[in-house]
Amino acid sequence: MPHVVDFKNVSTVGLESSPVAEALAGLRANEARYYGNKYDHVFTVSPANEAPEVIDRVSRILKEERDIVIGSRVLEATGFEVDGLRMDYVFYESGLSINVMYSIEDGGKRAVGFKLAEGMEIPEELSGFKFARQKSKLAGVIRGCYFVIKGEY
Repeated sequence: MPHVVDFKNVSTVGLESSPVAEALAGLRANEARYYGNKYDHVFTVSPANEAPEVIDRVSRILKEERDIVIGSRVLEATGFEVDGLRMDYVFYESGLSINVMYSIEDGGKRAVGFKLAEGMEIPEELSGFKFARQKSKLAGVIRGCYFVIKGEY
């Protein structure tokens, strides 16, 4: 069942099996705050078994664009449209968050973003990327990077 991510009272609900559950919850709350403040969007997530189409779409883009297969188990996912963008988020047990931003209009921005929760190592499948650091009151230090999507999905 989908649940709203509260960025004022950060909760690890749905993420308890992660070794970095607190940091991953903060990362998830950080994303909820961004969409709430910028777009007045209520960020909701569903357990992995309730969002197979989102997980499949993100996995397909990773595989076809960069031959990346994430080894960690998916805990939660969400997909929504806001301001002409199709957004997909997948949260992994390792502490990894992947988002796909896909402009609905041709020629718009399309990219895959990776964010690592504080305390997790860079996964082997992402070792070729350089991660920048950003500080977040909700998530501590987040490391992130992205790549531009070239194909049509």
